[in-house]
Amino acid sequence: MTNTDYTFQTKLLHNDHKFDKATGAVSIPIQQASTFHQVDFDQPGKYDYSRSGNPTREALEDTIANLEGGVKGFAFASGMAAIATSFMLLSQNDHVLISEDVYGGTYRMIHDVLGRFGIKHTFVDMTDLNEVARGIQSNTKVIYIETPSNPLLKVTDIQAVVKLAKANKCLTFVDNTFMTPALQRPLDFGADIVLHSATKFISGHSDVVAGLAAVKNEELAKQLAFLQNSFGSILSAHDSWLVLRGLKTLHCRLDQSSRSAFRLAHALTKEKMVEEVFYPGLSYHPGHSTHIYQAAGPGAVLSFRLPDENAVRLFTKHVQIPVFAVSLGAVESILSYPARMSHASMPPIERRKRGITDGLLRLSVGLENPDDLLKDFKNGFAAIKKQYSASEASGQL
Repeated sequence: MTNTDYTFQTKLLHNDHKFDKATGAVSIPIQQASTFHQVDFDQPGKYDYSRSGNPTREALEDTIANLEGGVKGFAFASGMAAIATSFMLLSQNDHVLISEDVYGGTYRMIHDVLGRFGIKHTFVDMTDLNEVARGIQSNTKVIYIETPSNPLLKVTDIQAVVKLAKANKCLTFVDNTFMTPALQRPLDFGADIVLHSATKFISGHSDVVAGLAAVKNEELAKQLAFLQNSFGSILSAHDSWLVLRGLKTLHCRLDQSSRSAFRLAHALTKEKMVEEVFYPGLSYHPGHSTHIYQAAGPGAVLSFRLPDENAVRLFTKHVQIPVFAVSLGAVESILSYPARMSHASMPPIERRKRGITDGLLRLSVGLENPDDLLKDFKNGFAAIKKQYSASEASGQL
């Protein structure tokens, strides 16, 4: 039995980099060198300068390629560095079709940066295949998908969009941050590049900022390798090692967090102060059937809508367990306020168009006991009810 026959859970631990070939060490060494001695300039060694290639970073890049089913992986200084470098495959007058409720940083890159280089874009509801088809133009070169999307957890049919892309000679990029290859492998459905903020679930401990990409074919790999080396936004050796360490526990972390998120999502649907819950694990979620077809689980991120900003203020002041912060995908639960955090760079009118209201909260469920989280949330909702009851009694509502 070879490691290609192993299940994903086992592959995380038993792969080509399970130990150091030179010493047998079961932890890949951190090769901190910036430059490498060349014995013969006519026949240079594999490594010459760490921007172009580093053994520790290469171990991570090989690992993500293997886990995603790609031919080559790339490690970047952040998720946005991975996304931005991938967009540099485009040229002036090219066009990008992109999910409308994409992560705020990606929105900023598309809207405020690429336009300066003459690259056009159109935001569409990627869950509506007719709208996607109508949005494709003669100069469309990339269709960019987030599924589930951030923060409304909309689900896009990867395979269906890929078919449209191939029929129109477009590349398909998929941000797989929420799912990771533990739950979803977009390259298996024909996507060309899969992208990650490895800061999130892949590293999983809120202690490193990193981005990853994996590509489908060798020609695209050569192009992206050229851009990675040219832009130089590479992940350091030490941070590469941290991500490799985090990957080893990805399956068990995501499994536990997903089961807890499932419980919390169902509990939130029964809470009077919650107007709406967004989670692909709910049977009535519009993308539920598509998601269970293309993913192995609903994941550990959900969003829920409270009545307004005041309710958000009350709730966040009275819950104790989640960290109230940007980011997600960590061992600790993280509660975020998209309107002021992940999507603050998106103008208010654009947020409202996408349903990112002032009452929306996003929750990334960590490894705490879900019973403790449920009790904690009850305290938050109790505070909202108390305030609203007092306001009603005084005639202010």
